[in-house]
Amino acid sequence: MTQELGPLARTLSVPYYEDALPAHDQFHAKRVRDVALRLAGHCDGSVDRDVLAASAWLHDIGRPRERAGEIDDHDEWATAEAAQLLAAEDVKPDRIDRVKHCIRAHSIRASSPEPRTLEAKLLFDADKLDAAGARGLVRLACLVGERSGRTGKKYAVIDDTSDTDLESSDHPDITLLREWARERLDMLYTRPGRRLGRTRREFMDEFFTRFDGEIGGTREW
Repeated sequence: MTQELGPLARTLSVPYYEDALPAHDQFHAKRVRDVALRLAGHCDGSVDRDVLAASAWLHDIGRPRERAGEIDDHDEWATAEAAQLLAAEDVKPDRIDRVKHCIRAHSIRASSPEPRTLEAKLLFDADKLDAAGARGLVRLACLVGERSGRTGKKYAVIDDTSDTDLESSDHPDITLLREWARERLDMLYTRPGRRLGRTRREFMDEFFTRFDGEIGGTREW
């Protein structure tokens, strides 16, 4: 192996994101990598930053296939695929195992194992933090749209119809943004992750307060 593990994983991962939608594309992977390394700099324990960076680049390479219905579980598939890619580049088995665990444990699905290593916890936190704050809200909106598309709906509804005489919709709406953001921020593992999460939560709380005011017509007067 002539390349460092992080840059190598970036090179290997890019082709897998060619058909990705915005919420899980290579830019998401880069943001997760950047935040994970940033959090690592505030951790007391020793962090293998190369394993962490590689895991961030590779963690969502199965998303486009999952969206297309070719696989059922992008975590499981990406874990196996990443292992093969890295083994072909003569990465040491123990480092491959560490990357595999990070990828396998990054999701909030019930089938995902608990992150055991510090690198896995940092990857988990960074991935969830990319669904919080200003950029996270835009990304969550993309996720709502993706969900609508998978159920055959072209658009997601953002208006709250509870105080109107309009019929409510069973489409995904703004409520999902609130729930998904809070759920992810409540699950963070590391102290620096929770600290950054609090800052992003404060922004999002203010955003949703303003959103409710605009919907009700009271905030702008």
